[in-house]
Amino acid sequence: MKYLLLNSSILLFIFMDTGAQHAPNPYFGIGISGDSLDVQTPTQSGIVLMGGSTDVEEALQWMIRLSGGGDFVILRASGSTGYNDYIKEMGNVNSVETLLLDSREKAMTKDVGLRIREAEALFIAGGDQWNYVKYWSNSEVSSALSWLIQEKKIPMGGTSAGCAVLSGLCFDAQHDTALSKEVLPNPYHPTVSLQPSFIRLPFLENTIADQHYSQRERLGRHVVFMARMMTDFKITSPKGIGVDEKTAVCIDAEGNAHIFGKGSAHFLIAKTLPERCRESAPLEWNAGGKAIHAYIFQGTQSGAPAFNLDHWPSTPPTEFWGVANGVLVRTVNH
Repeated sequence: MKYLLLNSSILLFIFMDTGAQHAPNPYFGIGISGDSLDVQTPTQSGIVLMGGSTDVEEALQWMIRLSGGGDFVILRASGSTGYNDYIKEMGNVNSVETLLLDSREKAMTKDVGLRIREAEALFIAGGDQWNYVKYWSNSEVSSALSWLIQEKKIPMGGTSAGCAVLSGLCFDAQHDTALSKEVLPNPYHPTVSLQPSFIRLPFLENTIADQHYSQRERLGRHVVFMARMMTDFKITSPKGIGVDEKTAVCIDAEGNAHIFGKGSAHFLIAKTLPERCRESAPLEWNAGGKAIHAYIFQGTQSGAPAFNLDHWPSTPPTEFWGVANGVLVRTVNH
């Protein structure tokens, strides 16, 4: 509305039509590439644990194939729509849409749950996993994700922080990141914050994932996480999957793992209890240097076969790992 002053006592009001106002997106989608109409395609279960940095295109193409070309949904709590065109141009999908769920209020919205349930593939972007935990746990988001896993059986993946929340136990980063050099001398350092994930995927029970693995020297903290799983959560045989940057672990519906990309994937399984895991004392978890068996697989463009996660190997590992007075010791198994 505008007005003109005609004289000192008369005002002329002019009402101007500014066009129809667009209703806010009811499920907080911030952009879509492709057809906005929902389709339903035959899907297959699958899991992608991606280690961060540059995305592994072969792993995303693997998800597209399992999706049957349906709707590919991206979840995030920060950032923008960079995945939309990138994935849409990568393969035959009906659409790629990004949902920005950056508050508890948004995550509790019914329309959010309904839209997520329409996905034939779902990917959680990188960011801060504490935001995912505090916003999405026990919400319409987590309920919809459970339905997709258990009923619709679609491929689901995540990178960096998005990968962290996919494993059965999750490092939630509530008190910032944990550094190996700080937590090996004190496994109860305040930054070591673990909890069961709000996402319950097959083959990842009693397992904790970690990312940016070799590049950020996270091997030591990963071992601390596993020691705390035994000490605090009473998990007798904890497992770890550590994924390098530019690398992805793809797990099919039967549990077979293949490693795509330029780095390596590290599969850890504990063989003994820690000798010492308490506050303000260096971690001692040695067992003659063989406390943990590490199976390491180099990724390839075509996907190097690892093993079936339903039956972790009893064969000799690639390396033996132990912690002696707060120092991680790795021994190659010749």
